Amino acid sequence: MSLRILVPGGSGFIGSHVTRALLAAGHHVVALGRGERRAPAGAEFRAADRDDATAMARVLRGERFDATLDFSAYDRGAIESLFGVDGYVPGRYVFASTGQVCLVGTDRSMPFRERAGDAPLIPEPPAGTRDHGQWSYGTGKRRAEAAVAEVRQRRGLETLVLRLPVVWGAGDPSLRTWAHLERMLDGGPILLPEGGEQPVRFLWVEDIARTLLGWLARGPLPAPVYHIAQPDIVPLREVLERMASAAGLRTEFVAVDWEALAAAGLDRDCATYSGHWVSVLDPGLAARDWGFTATPLDGYLGEVVRAHLDRRPATSHPGYARRAIELELARTLKSRHC
Repeated sequence: MSLRILVPGGSGFIGSHVTRALLAAGHHVVALGRGERRAPAGAEFRAADRDDATAMARVLRGERFDATLDFSAYDRGAIESLFGVDGYVPGRYVFASTGQVCLVGTDRSMPFRERAGDAPLIPEPPAGTRDHGQWSYGTGKRRAEAAVAEVRQRRGLETLVLRLPVVWGAGDPSLRTWAHLERMLDGGPILLPEGGEQPVRFLWVEDIARTLLGWLARGPLPAPVYHIAQPDIVPLREVLERMASAAGLRTEFVAVDWEALAAAGLDRDCATYSGHWVSVLDPGLAARDWGFTATPLDGYLGEVVRAHLDRRPATSHPGYARRAIELELARTLKSRHC
């Protein structure tokens, strides 16, 4: 059965993959966005800023959908602007949230279970710092989740909050995967904070699309919030070693501590996927309640690497601008161990 589905953020990284999967399954998709990116071919596109109530009303007033899959809300206001449109009927509603809502809390028991998103907040980092930006993102998503819960209670809608970890896939505009691949391609060593022992657990973007197609075909779920992630937890160094192998490259890694990076004038942008702001989520509740499964790292890593190499980004990750300093620090650290 063909459904009419609204996808706010349907032209973004995750939303575009989901939109293509919905179109392939025969659904009618209305992608909502600000217009910077084109929606996938076959989708109907409507341009509106989530913070502009007048624009939202213009494109959605009186519109009825079988489902709404929301990938573009980052704070309470975006939820309120959507559900405040007169006559808008969302149908079943999914909000794509993030493991960052757990990272801004005081519960440090990774892999995070769903209750970690309700833990008290850690202190707000100093304004203008990278930590403050990450903290603001997580707290904004918490406020958006709270607004979804209020809509669920007040209007009796079926809502689902899916918390996502770092998502890997083709066309990732964050350039975090490309940050490592570009360093591998230049042949120089790669600095790994704390030796890359940090455990990570990601998710392939195609598994999000597959999960949502399955959700559309089933009834309501027992809980309002679920974590989803790949099954395996892997040390970051091992992830990067597998990435280099998939790319057919030989790469040298040099362990470094955060203090040495700071002393050299390097910030954390030189080591994406390292540090505090990388969540490890526990998908056990989703597996128990509705049989959620995801592709292991080795099942998708090669495809993601090939996609990046076949369609190389036009720009480097911002951290690559200080690559010369990284290489000099790597030489210094290696000489100390000779």
